[in-house]
Amino acid sequence: MDALDTFTLSRIQFAANISFHILFPTITIALCWFLVFFRLRHAATRGTPAAVGWGQAYYFWTKVFALTFAMGVVSGITMSFQFGTNWPGFMERAGNIAGPLLGYEVLTAFFLEASFLGIMLFGRGRVSDRVHLAATLLVAFGTTLSAFWILSLNSWMQTPVGYEIIDGKFHAVDWLEIVFNPSFPYRLGHKLLASCLTAGFLIAGVSAWQLLKGTAAPGTRQALRTAVVAVSVAMPLQIFMGDLHGLNTLEHQPAKIAAIEGIWHTEKGAPLTLFGLPNEKEGRTDYALQIPKGASLVLAHDPDAELKGLNEFAGAHPPVAPVFWGFRVMVGVGLLMLAVAWAAAWALWRRRAHSAGMLPRKVLWALVGMTFSGWVATLAGWYVTEIGRQPYLVYGLLKTAEAVAPHPSGMVAGTLAAYLTVYALLLAAYVGVIKHMAEHATLPAPAVAPATPQAV
Repeated sequence: MDALDTFTLSRIQFAANISFHILFPTITIALCWFLVFFRLRHAATRGTPAAVGWGQAYYFWTKVFALTFAMGVVSGITMSFQFGTNWPGFMERAGNIAGPLLGYEVLTAFFLEASFLGIMLFGRGRVSDRVHLAATLLVAFGTTLSAFWILSLNSWMQTPVGYEIIDGKFHAVDWLEIVFNPSFPYRLGHKLLASCLTAGFLIAGVSAWQLLKGTAAPGTRQALRTAVVAVSVAMPLQIFMGDLHGLNTLEHQPAKIAAIEGIWHTEKGAPLTLFGLPNEKEGRTDYALQIPKGASLVLAHDPDAELKGLNEFAGAHPPVAPVFWGFRVMVGVGLLMLAVAWAAAWALWRRRAHSAGMLPRKVLWALVGMTFSGWVATLAGWYVTEIGRQPYLVYGLLKTAEAVAPHPSGMVAGTLAAYLTVYALLLAAYVGVIKHMAEHATLPAPAVAPATPQAV
């Protein structure tokens, strides 16, 4: 079947791998900064009742971080295999740029995380409080540095600069241009805020579940308050960053914007399509609900601005339907996150329901329902980004079809089925372990006292 040839199956397999992997770094990047905050508050309130809660919050969420970090590392290993087994053309053509950027990530970020993660997890009572706090801070810095390098490479693939092509292969000319390519600042900012929202809603949702189920520990309320404040502030910032990211995409990848908005023909004062059914065969959006001049106003900040349509990119634009719907899922979930975050923040500010676990039960249930909303928004946004650059792997220069390995389709289908089975089991196990931990929260073990000469 043409629809399930090696190229299509390899794309599905890579999408499955990266979709599974991205779930975990999206949590750990920001969760570790939450841990730094809990640790600082624990140190600042030492000797008071509040310190017990901050210590418990740090202890509980450190265990979640360790589990999530391990899942991210394991799933990341298969990503590197994918480059070699299914997409050898990418490293053969762009390896002179992709290889060093991935190497920088390992040499700086991963080694930093690996070196201090052990102290962070097992050093309490064995090293001084300052060293333990410093280890937590360095692990958080390492996770952010890892995102910096990975997003630099991904952004370069979207907006390639600073290179020359010799005999069909990319060679670096200016590494500063490559690292800080035109879309990198917006993509990095968008991702860091997405991580803050994902980790924040995870903390809020799990804490709300503990309050509803009566398994809350002393630090549950402190963790919940911290998460609600964080997401209620981060969500408006994410909307602002998304607008900047959209302006940058319109400048460098207008075909992606045309697919996102379902703009089929170049026009001035283009309408904003809220909902509709993209009909790629006929080149129109059926049953469209539109706001006149809305797309030009939102995308170019000018209601009469001209926007390029998909007709300008015949044979070189992404499939419209998945990009069109992916964007709407991302925005829809984002608006829901904003509503729930602000409702919870408002309830906190009003300080209602002290007797019912700090927040009204309906707000707690809403937070529980949004526990993994960050994953949904992240995946939808990721699909918009990655499908939206098709048919290119390196935008405008290297087509995806040129990089695929000529494996038999049956072999790719078999490994795809194996990947999907393992990922489904691992994801179910991960969520199950988080639920078990939430319902069986424990206080931190007493710090191990340093050995004394008399004891020896």
